[in-house]
Amino acid sequence: MNNFDSIFDRLNKESKVNQDDVFNMANSVSGANFQDEATVRQLINDVARMAGVRVSREKEDQLVHAITNNEMPLDFQSLSQLFRG
Repeated sequence: MNNFDSIFDRLNKESKVNQDDVFNMANSVSGANFQDEATVRQLINDVARMAGVRVSREKEDQLVHAITNNEMPLDFQSLSQLFRG
């Protein structure tokens, strides 16, 4: 098993999101305009639904702002804080 497979195994165990759903989601946003607020909000809601989690309006607003303004952190710790906080 390679690292790629182990990441998806862990993702599936922790969130019940399967690899096919992740690839389908990635394909659906290929070429998407991440500067468009409506597109980003739809993506956030789709991912949340797929993962079975609720995203508060406040958290959604924070994510939309970060994504549309190219302010997404690149390190794992900062990403974790953004999604938790």
